[in-house]
Amino acid sequence: QVQMVESGGGLVQSGGSLRLSCVASVASGRTFSANTMTWDRQAPGKQREAVAGITRDGSTNYADFVKGRFTISRDDAKNTVYLQMNSLEPEDTAVYYCSADGYMYYEDGTPVVGRFRGQGTQVTVSS
Repeated sequence: QVQMVESGGGLVQSGGSLRLSCVASVASGRTFSANTMTWDRQAPGKQREAVAGITRDGSTNYADFVKGRFTISRDDAKNTVYLQMNSLEPEDTAVYYCSADGYMYYEDGTPVVGRFRGQGTQVTVSS
């Protein structure tokens, strides 16, 4: 119903930066209105963990391990959420996933509420 597509991952050296993007797409004639948008991550052999979130009014929250290094932002006109990652460390190596809670509206205006998640983008930080 709502396709979340992440991009911007890759290989970077320790201390470097990456900017992740995630676009929420719907079929023609439908619309999507996101409330909270989030990024989480999963490293090999570890559980998935929350990284950052942003509400529709722009309020943000961050995991302690990324505070001061990562910045989440959104562009509702583009149905896009971003994660600017600076001062990357090898411990940040993981697959990063975006999610959005919100309403998708069918062509006739019927709303469907849901939580939609992307397939992830790999971030690898070398030491």
